[in-house]
Amino acid sequence: MWKSCNSTHLILFLLFISGLAVLTPILATDHIVGANRGWNPGINYTLWANNQTFYVGDLISFRYTKNQYNVFEVNQTGYDNCTLDSAVGNWSSGKDFIPLNQAKRYYFICGNGQCYNGMKVSVVVHPLPSPQAAPSAHNSSSDSAVLVVPRQGFRALAVSLAMLCFGFGWV
Repeated sequence: MWKSCNSTHLILFLLFISGLAVLTPILATDHIVGANRGWNPGINYTLWANNQTFYVGDLISFRYTKNQYNVFEVNQTGYDNCTLDSAVGNWSSGKDFIPLNQAKRYYFICGNGQCYNGMKVSVVVHPLPSPQAAPSAHNSSSDSAVLVVPRQGFRALAVSLAMLCFGFGWV
């Protein structure tokens, strides 16, 4: 394949692979609120949330009929009282993908009065586990994995290409 590689090529190759390793995406899960029942009145979202594990970088998705419902992120008081006074974000597309970028408790409610009919959900987002302790997957049947690229894959690629370039022994 390659007849020879000089040190400049090796340095450029190693810098490229190092850059890829730093930018390697991790497993991110899209948690669809209410699973196949979506964001609608009369659903026990507390039960749904308690059966999920949320990590920093995951998404929480709300699926509902556009112009009928909406989603507001509020604080605990707004959640407990179904009020929008503390709203820090709002969505109304019917397919809302909200990134969970911090390890904290998030509170979401429907802002058109349906909060009183159960359209509210609170989720706890955990820090990412260390790579050594990371579970093989943290999604459930109601979730979908967004992207998985294991770091070991880039290391194996780098070693394989270096071996092709320089042979199987170190000179």
